[in-house]
Amino acid sequence: MTSQFHCPYRQSTLLQQALAPDKMRIAFLLGAGCPVSIRIPDGTGTRPLIPDIQGLTKLVGEKLSASTDHAANYAVLMKRFSDGGSPSNPTIEDILSHIRTLQDVVRNGAIDGLDKAMLAGLDAEICNITTEVVGVPLSTSLTPYHQLAMWIGGIQRTHPIEVFTPNYDLLVEQALESHRIPYFDGFVGSKQAFFDLTSMESEALPPRWARLWKVHGSINWWRKSGSSSTAASEVVRTSAKREGTEDRQMIYPSHLKYDQSRRMPYLAMLDRLREFLARGQGVLVTCGYSFADQHLNEVILHGLRSNPTAVCFGLLHGSRAGYADAISKARMHPNLSLLAKDGAVLGTSERDWRTDAQDVHPLHGLAVSAELTPSTPGAPATPCEFLLGDFKHFGAFLAQQLSSPLDDVGAANVA
Repeated sequence: MTSQFHCPYRQSTLLQQALAPDKMRIAFLLGAGCPVSIRIPDGTGTRPLIPDIQGLTKLVGEKLSASTDHAANYAVLMKRFSDGGSPSNPTIEDILSHIRTLQDVVRNGAIDGLDKAMLAGLDAEICNITTEVVGVPLSTSLTPYHQLAMWIGGIQRTHPIEVFTPNYDLLVEQALESHRIPYFDGFVGSKQAFFDLTSMESEALPPRWARLWKVHGSINWWRKSGSSSTAASEVVRTSAKREGTEDRQMIYPSHLKYDQSRRMPYLAMLDRLREFLARGQGVLVTCGYSFADQHLNEVILHGLRSNPTAVCFGLLHGSRAGYADAISKARMHPNLSLLAKDGAVLGTSERDWRTDAQDVHPLHGLAVSAELTPSTPGAPATPCEFLLGDFKHFGAFLAQQLSSPLDDVGAANVA
């Protein structure tokens, strides 16, 4: 008889086994929920190291509304949404997309009193505020980012580990550099590293070099003013703020009709994700990603449909009720496994979590419940909550894999 429940320990072990072989192609997609999992003191309690998209939108809105130069223009812009624009409750990414759409069509005129210079000023100020909010250092020397970096450097592999992220922050870079893990992010150089598509397409770099692909740009990407429409090399990576220039920060693409030099880094990064899912066996693990980005979802789901040997483990923070669209997709894609706090969709089958007490299991602690008590032979499994969707627990999971022989995990009782 088929079980009516999924066992979290069994699925954790299967994930650990999938990540273990040195010849397996492995990639991670780290979403906005990852920095949210890192809490820092704020005087009255704790707050996220970097807020989620709603929190960032609120902070940007507050600062723009208090700005002498931009408050009136921002109010006009937001009125366009409140007067029936879509979406009615926009995020900062929706706002940036709308500003850039208006910039493309306004030319030498104005829309609702907003001319091209006003729109460009709003765009630049939003990027400035975003940089202030997300351009923070890691709070300690042992965060989940550091644990991921240690895991990447801890196993000699045939294929490089690839890390995809829609986040604009520099947290992955900080962690990799703190552990002296070499990585390539599509840019070459020192003072003003330039984007180099040819190097991205080459497989000549050693596999010990991790690959970092920032699919929504980064606070240290800049498009130099005066770049020709085909000069993708005029996109540079630099930590220096480019004061006194008309250079533009490349944060969040609208996926609209941009000229080639604005589109190229983003499209090239997405092509790496497409290629990863298209080539043979591969394991993509998402964490902190809510499956709310339809453009990214399209790439992931198309890759899984086209290549049945590729698999994706989606580690979700919270219950399934918050991921209705993702759950419906997983029910149609057998190689997309979604593991939420209260249950999972595995092989298109959606079920709650149930487990016996696992006090001696190597992965003990990944599932918790007040009802979990030492079970007696023949006793039914009890409901539990799965914690791996929290980046903090996922980092510990990776660290434990380095210290726990796979044979011990595989031999554990996961029934």
